[in-house]
Amino acid sequence: MALLGNILWFVLGGGFFAWLGWLLAGVLLAITVVGLPWAFAAFRIAGFAAFPFGRTLVDARDVDEMRVPGTGIANVLWFVFAGLWLWIAHVLAGIGYCLTIIGIPFGLAHFKLAQVCLAPLGKRSMPTA
Repeated sequence: MALLGNILWFVLGGGFFAWLGWLLAGVLLAITVVGLPWAFAAFRIAGFAAFPFGRTLVDARDVDEMRVPGTGIANVLWFVFAGLWLWIAHVLAGIGYCLTIIGIPFGLAHFKLAQVCLAPLGKRSMPTA
C-alpha cells in the first residue's frame, strides 16, 4: 500500500515538486561553504519528500547516531531564515488536500513534511514498523 501511495503522491500529490524543491535548496546551500550542514539535511529530506508513505522521521539519537554539536543552534537559524516559511507552505497545502476525502493522505504527508521544516538537522528517515 505504501508503494501505491508513494507513486500517487509523487505524481499527483506534490511529491515531485517537494522533492525538486528540497533538492534545489540542497544544491544552493551546497554552493556556499556555510550552508553545507543544511545542504546535507535538505538532501536527506528530499528523499523523504519524494516518498513519505511507509517512512517516518526520527531524531538521529533515537537510532543510536551521534548528533553533531551545534545542531540546536543551526536548527534555530534554519527556522528563522527558511523553516517558518516552508512550514507555512506545507501546512497550507496539507489543509487544502484535507478538504477533500481523496486528498487526506496527501494532506497528512504535507503535515509530516511541515514537521521536519521546523528543525531538519539531526533527523533521519526510517521505515515505519
